[in-house]
Amino acid sequence: MPLLIRLAEDDDDFIIGLVPRFVDFPLPPWRKRHECIEGIRDDLLQQLEEPPPHSYLFVAENADGERVGFIRLQRTRDYFNGRHNAHIADLAVAPAYEGQGVGKALLGHAEQWAREQHCQLLTLAMFPGNERARGLYEAQGYAPDLLRLAKPLR
Repeated sequence: MPLLIRLAEDDDDFIIGLVPRFVDFPLPPWRKRHECIEGIRDDLLQQLEEPPPHSYLFVAENADGERVGFIRLQRTRDYFNGRHNAHIADLAVAPAYEGQGVGKALLGHAEQWAREQHCQLLTLAMFPGNERARGLYEAQGYAPDLLRLAKPLR
């Protein structure tokens, strides 16, 4: 499927409708689905209204101009060596277009963007229960770098 990937505009609020996709799998027991949805939604609304520095939101459109997915990229610095990295903060595909190469195209766009930004790594984080996304990421060459563990303090 040929896609146009462009910078998001403030009226690309279809992005907010995809937020539940970020928690459509088993979450760690200490994560509340509604809290995750609210936090992600608020963060993306801010991104649409007033993008922070070094953070870029891209929208994928099909040949009919229908918005089919999005990706948010951030330019960061590597903790260990100080070099530039790129981080995939968010990636979502509209359910009707799942399995049609949209996620793969958005990841390809992220790689191209990161190379243009002279980044050494392209990173992402995900919940361990998101097996479908993990399969896509591993098929595209992503591998563990750091492992973040959490312990609830109650």
